[in-house]
Parts: sequence; structure tokens; C-alpha cells
Amino acid sequence: MPTQFHLAPTRAGQDWLLSCAPDPATIQRAWDTQQLAAIPSGPHWRMAEASLPRTLDAVRRMGSNPHGPVLADTHLGTAWWLLPPGLADELDDVTGLTVHPAGWPLECPPVVHSLAGRWWLELPDGTGQLTNPTLLAAAFGPGGYHPEAETQA
Repeated sequence: MPTQFHLAPTRAGQDWLLSCAPDPATIQRAWDTQQLAAIPSGPHWRMAEASLPRTLDAVRRMGSNPHGPVLADTHLGTAWWLLPPGLADELDDVTGLTVHPAGWPLECPPVVHSLAGRWWLELPDGTGQLTNPTLLAAAFGPGGYHPEAETQA
């Protein structure tokens, strides 16, 4: 049985995610039948793949700094970060991250519940906010990201 999230922004996040699909009706039909649906990257986002443990550590390091959606797969131990579509080579040298090319399909569940071990670790919020590649690189870097307040203490 899917896990239900009871958060107000989930519906707006799901609407945004559907708006990123070439055919939102097809995506919604897949979700209605409890299947993952492939939404290709490209015009709305790019994505970086990482191990789930490294992702959880990076999310912790980022703390309350805003970042975009992150999809996790507990069966594969993998996560995908949604990044700005104009991403160039900013993350090419970051160990532990694999940036997928535009057009790469993200097999995702709806925002409102998990499916097949996949769930939104960080929910799309409906605004289209994506993770800043510089912040992500810092969080995955050798010293990790540290909020400015920590580094001045």
C-alpha cells in the first residue's frame, strides 16, 4: 500500500510535476493505476544521480537552505536531484554525482504518495524551485557544505 503524505503543498507540487510532462494525462493515468511514470528531463530540469546515503548526508549538510525536489529509491539506494535545465558542466568533477543528459526519463511516483520504493525525499513545492548546482557541489564536496553561520562561529 502506498504511503500517504498529508502536506498542503503536495497537490501544488504534483500539479507542477505534471506540468513538466509532455503528456500529463498519460502520467496521471500511470499514477492512477499505481505505476511509476517517466517524465523526461530537459526543458524543465536536469538531474543528478547519487547514492541515497550520500544524498541524505548532503540534505543534512544543507540544513534549512532551500533546495529543489529530490526523488529517492529505497530498493536501489539511489536518489535524483532536480537541477536547473541550463546546467552546463558545474557538477562534472563532483565525486558521487552523475548528471544525466536532457531527455533522460525520471521514473517517478506522484508527489502525494510513494510507489515501488520511490518517494520524494524533498517534495516539489509547486513553485518550480530547483537545487542550486553550487550548493549541491558544496554539500557533496570533501569538506561538505557548511552554512555561513557555522563557518564564522
